[in-house]
Amino acid sequence: MTSSDARAAGPHSPLRRWQAMFNLRRGEAVPVLIAACFFFFVLTALMLLRPARDALGMERGIDSIRWLFIGTALVTLAVNPAFGWLVSRLRRLHFIAATYGFFIVGLVGFWALLTFAPEAVGQRSGQVFYVWFSVFNLFATMVFWALMSDRFTSDQGARFFALVSIGGTLGAIVGPWLTSRLAEPLGTPSLLLVSAGFLSLGLLTAWLLVRVAPERTGTSGVHAPAFPDEAERIGGSMWAGVRSVVRSPFLSGIAGYVLLMAVMATLVYFTRMQMVADVAEGTDARAALLGSIDMWTQIAVLVLQLTLTGRFIKRFGLGVALAILPLATALGFLGLAIYGSFVLLVLLEAANRAVQRGITRPVREVLFTVVAREDKYKAKAFIDTFVYRAGDVVGAQAEGALGRIGLALGGLVSVVVPLALFWAALALWLGRAHARRVSQASQRPIGEHGRESVAHDEAREASPSMPASPARSAVIGPAQG
Repeated sequence: MTSSDARAAGPHSPLRRWQAMFNLRRGEAVPVLIAACFFFFVLTALMLLRPARDALGMERGIDSIRWLFIGTALVTLAVNPAFGWLVSRLRRLHFIAATYGFFIVGLVGFWALLTFAPEAVGQRSGQVFYVWFSVFNLFATMVFWALMSDRFTSDQGARFFALVSIGGTLGAIVGPWLTSRLAEPLGTPSLLLVSAGFLSLGLLTAWLLVRVAPERTGTSGVHAPAFPDEAERIGGSMWAGVRSVVRSPFLSGIAGYVLLMAVMATLVYFTRMQMVADVAEGTDARAALLGSIDMWTQIAVLVLQLTLTGRFIKRFGLGVALAILPLATALGFLGLAIYGSFVLLVLLEAANRAVQRGITRPVREVLFTVVAREDKYKAKAFIDTFVYRAGDVVGAQAEGALGRIGLALGGLVSVVVPLALFWAALALWLGRAHARRVSQASQRPIGEHGRESVAHDEAREASPSMPASPARSAVIGPAQG
């Protein structure tokens, strides 16, 4: 917004109040609204079915879920090359449509099975749905955030990714609410079609977002590279994402952060599942209890997003914002070890999820705005699906092993707290590495697909203890992973 526009709008105009409240600039309101609607539709589709997924997974006991986590990790590893191939061969909208279309067809297929062949549905098919839905959950949200990092700059992401996330949080609240309202009159199989409908609306808003985007301007006022032609394919190898994560300290750092986050979340998850199994009997009762926990957790996320996230990022930066979750997790485990109870566990998980989704997730997605366009989809897919599920497997097996040897929560704290401190240190380093890349974005010429022509001294990023010097902020370019 220019100074003349600001004077014309007036200091107390609705436009000025809107921009001041949500830190938006001219031309950004419509794309942000579309992005928030996109995330609303995706999360509503997912959260409609998640309580049923968890309840079905518990049918054969908690130990079976640990094996389902392994199955999910293997499936995500197998799917990644296929997704990488789509990214390499198809235009952006086409591979996004292919991804969401695949899951829409899957939802319709499960609906047909439940409707026309209910006698074929049993524990085994419930486990298949658990794995399928877990893969669906990861890829649906990953594709959304990959498009966000591709369409918005780092400055824009830091300012309004939390605002975009509010759409997803509202969807995560509406989804379980719709389940409670529609399950009886329509029947559980029909919920699959409702979910497919919301996912189709998400695909429509993705199409709109590609065609409506704000002007890309960095923090220094330097215009970022123009968006590539939609007809242009990203190209590259189907395994390029894996290679980028292995070769890049920055992407490896993000992968390490996600791995530790998944391990910690899984430890909390299985502790909760154990307690739910003790206090509720039957699939319906467990689904209802899990749905209530999800709904109140999402309300806590919404409060954080509306009141804190954007201001916190602006005040303290990405590194400190990323470090909140490790510190909150460590404090939560300490409290649980001292005052262990089901109520406190629910509060711990609610706080963990609220910080993760209200602060950590939008901040983590800002990190991907400074990597190569190919890595926004391929490396991100590998990190957000396989690495995340690998963390689930590690956490699930670790929790089971600790339970078998009778290690109490007090002993678990001795493992969790040191890991959380390392996790927090990694978060601070990622914040500094991101700042260097943002600084470099306005200093180096950008080549094809936003990838720098030359990379320098990437080894500097390999050491979290190495201080970030303003005089040497031009070490790593924004695109080279």
